[in-house]
Amino acid sequence: MSEQLTLHEKLSHLARNYWWSWQPDAAAIFRSIDPARWSELDHNPVLLLREYTPDKLEDRAHQLSLHSSVNRMYRKWQEYMQSDDTWGDTQATVLGHRPTAYFSAEFGLHESLPVYSGGLGVLAGDHLKSASDLGVPLVGVGLFYDEGYFFQKVDETGWQQEDYIHAKTTDLPMRPAVGTDGKPVKVSVQTRTGTIYATVWRIDVGRVRLFLLNTDIPDNGEEDRTLTARLYSGGTRTRIRQEIVLGVGGLRALTALGIRPGVIHMNEGHSAFAGLEMVRMKMQEDGLPFDQALRETAMMGCFTTHTPVPAGHDRFDSDLINEHIGPLAEQLGLDHRGLLGLGRVDPHNDGESFCMTVLAFKLSRRANAVSSLHGVVSRRMWAPLWPWRAEEEIPIGHVTNGVHVPSWMAAQMRVLYDRVLPLDWYLRTGEPEVWAGFENVTPGELWETHQALKNRLILFVRQRMMRSARRYGADNAEIDRIGSMLDPNALTIGFARRFAPYKRADLVMRDLENFRRVLGDENRPVQVIYAGKAHPRDDLGKEVMRNIIRLTGDTSLLGRVVFVENYDINVCRHLIQGVDVWLNNPRRPLEASGTSGQKVVLNGGLNLSVLDGWWAEGYDGKNGFAIGGGQTHVDYAVQDQRDAQDLVRVLNEEVIPIYFDRDRDDIPQKWVKMMKRAVRTLGWRFNADRMVMDYVKSSYIPAAGGLSCAMPPAV
Repeated sequence: MSEQLTLHEKLSHLARNYWWSWQPDAAAIFRSIDPARWSELDHNPVLLLREYTPDKLEDRAHQLSLHSSVNRMYRKWQEYMQSDDTWGDTQATVLGHRPTAYFSAEFGLHESLPVYSGGLGVLAGDHLKSASDLGVPLVGVGLFYDEGYFFQKVDETGWQQEDYIHAKTTDLPMRPAVGTDGKPVKVSVQTRTGTIYATVWRIDVGRVRLFLLNTDIPDNGEEDRTLTARLYSGGTRTRIRQEIVLGVGGLRALTALGIRPGVIHMNEGHSAFAGLEMVRMKMQEDGLPFDQALRETAMMGCFTTHTPVPAGHDRFDSDLINEHIGPLAEQLGLDHRGLLGLGRVDPHNDGESFCMTVLAFKLSRRANAVSSLHGVVSRRMWAPLWPWRAEEEIPIGHVTNGVHVPSWMAAQMRVLYDRVLPLDWYLRTGEPEVWAGFENVTPGELWETHQALKNRLILFVRQRMMRSARRYGADNAEIDRIGSMLDPNALTIGFARRFAPYKRADLVMRDLENFRRVLGDENRPVQVIYAGKAHPRDDLGKEVMRNIIRLTGDTSLLGRVVFVENYDINVCRHLIQGVDVWLNNPRRPLEASGTSGQKVVLNGGLNLSVLDGWWAEGYDGKNGFAIGGGQTHVDYAVQDQRDAQDLVRVLNEEVIPIYFDRDRDDIPQKWVKMMKRAVRTLGWRFNADRMVMDYVKSSYIPAAGGLSCAMPPAV
């Protein structure tokens, strides 16, 4: 079949499946066609190929001798798609005819598809990719946001400004989802004030299909046409309307597509209405009474909670619930008070608002947090839902988050892994013995590879900063100054994440004078690269960001603090592959898991973090650095000051001395030893293949088989 297709057709087929995005050789083919345009087009192969007609592409391919590479990659993709020799083919057979439906408000697959805001979406994207690699029968359900999250610009005062783009479906690897009748699927959800309609789009993620709903169609009024325009925008009315489209509309879309899931996995409470729709379907199709339909739905329900902060859980008042869920409640035979009780900790408390997280717990028999410590926090937070149980018996387990190895590992590092690990290591990343061979990498080779990646990061940051400076009319002298910022020989620290106040991006400023001394040592240079976004309505987060940006202009710091605008998957990829140290200093225990530091590990970087989230169970004293000893204080001011002082102490007494302790070949042998240990001890545990396998064994298989358990296993 492949021999009958033209070069342009083969690349077009590849471009329309995000499998290419975690194949370094495939990405290299697209990049080689036109490196400049590839970068300008946000690495979007659909747009790139639109600019290269078949004849023009053939000419370019002859210049580069691309034909054999394209043929080889196309065959590799076909073999991947057709293989029935996967982990899931033997370990998840019960899902074969009734797959898991994975609902999430956002999916971070690649920078070219801006329907994600941060960690939750990237985790969902990694979940789909690993499910594909493992051959786990699973489909994703989400929303297609025409304007995405937002494009970040920072003005001259350091204040974040938000711009929005309009993403066109024709510019992306997506197509209308076709139902069992052969026609594009369109679903509807009834509210008391009218019907909301949505079309359904399909995106292929390897073997996994992702279905995204969009309401920008003529059937809807103006309010609903813009309903799915932006991610996490608008007030509570917009939010609840988005969530009924996601949950109720999403499950109806699967039905129209001929997909009857055996498991409903709700990734955070945003998608909890899917469970109510499943209850309705069971009542209508099987004639079950409400209570029995609820029990059967809960037995097939899995729920992952990500938010350890009470304010982070969606809550709606009685009127909003009545307007939007009232028609569905009537089909369920529920009066208004009965409906509200499903979203209340105390069903009889008329003063309590309706909480989506509570609804999700009640619609699932298997619930989990995303790290061991987060499990403790979650059981304590939601203990009132089970007042007859002791806290340690609350039925919320944990599956610690992981990252998709091929998506985040630099191609240069992959070369090292391929040489020292077993031939099929990339198919067995969840097995600890597979990673043991990383100790065989020679220190010099590992260090030189890391240095090459750091140099690439520095070049990338300089280019991004020069582009921003030109936008503000900087003169040539300023552009030249920026072009020489950052020292490849300096200890390079990265900090990039959402600028929420509890993440304390400005913690170093609590002990600023000592931090100045750390950065001001010309014999042992240290530099910090910051990036991240604040939520458009989070003025406190924006103020934290402005404080950091003002620090970048402090002449006494010798230009050793920089900020990179518009943090996205592409910026993240460069940072996590090139930094020496990844800094993470949330206010413990408010970090549910965190995954950026896990990505750093894969590329040989070391973590310097508060013992929170995943690091609380990953740090062993030899594979990175810890801020504090895991203590918390009832007074946040005391805790912040204590952590700030310990951060500077660890930098001065541990991180910097080890990094600059060099042998005669200028290799920091102790540092490289820690790099190796970090990869060996953390790589197998904190990757998405292990995570998805845990979900399959502890949640999906029992749920699909109709088995009930009182307490999800803490894996």
